[in-house]
Amino acid sequence: MIIFLLILSVLAGVLLGKFFGEKEKFAKNLLILSAGFLITICLNDVFPEVYSSKHHNVGIFVIAGVLLQILLENLTKGFEHGHLHHHHEEKNILPIALMVGMFIHAFLEGIPIANEKNIFNPYLMGILFHNLPISFVLGAFLIHKNKFSTSSWLVISIFAIASPLGMLFGNYFNSDYKPYFLALVGGIFLHISSVIIFESNKNHNIDWMKILMVICGIGLALFSHIFHSH
Repeated sequence: MIIFLLILSVLAGVLLGKFFGEKEKFAKNLLILSAGFLITICLNDVFPEVYSSKHHNVGIFVIAGVLLQILLENLTKGFEHGHLHHHHEEKNILPIALMVGMFIHAFLEGIPIANEKNIFNPYLMGILFHNLPISFVLGAFLIHKNKFSTSSWLVISIFAIASPLGMLFGNYFNSDYKPYFLALVGGIFLHISSVIIFESNKNHNIDWMKILMVICGIGLALFSHIFHSH
């Protein structure tokens, strides 16, 4: 069921990108909403679980996650933040480096949910919510003449199965290592969400819609936390 939800979240985002990809404001609001959700999940669920595990030096893995995401962005060029780059659009396929960076990102996200049975797990909800805007950008990028090419579907499929593969790969690790992987991905999430939320507005004015989207994302994450706690 979880594998199905992971794949479905990617496909849903891709279809949204197909039909609303030209609506830049819609894409921006979706990203900010997911960032508010993601950072709340990190601070309210992921990090408390990581530090309550009492594993030695687990905080280093959070920092490593931040640094890893910075390195991955040299491959993805900020795709996770909704930054579209059209210099390869005429080929209707993403650059190989970008595909590799996105795959690694999604694969690592899947490892901590190995053996997870609860579909309302806040961390899982964070991944599903996070998949929507990334897949939205992916769908908007790959659409050509109102349809997807065979190569486009190949790229979408590779991204869609990355987290499920990470989840299956995680089954081979001792469960004692879960906090380390969770800390690593928590650092990745923290970097992505903070960049989206705190990057400066071009005109340096207060963006009330941005604030509203962040608050809505936080509210949804808190609801997920409360629901899971009960």
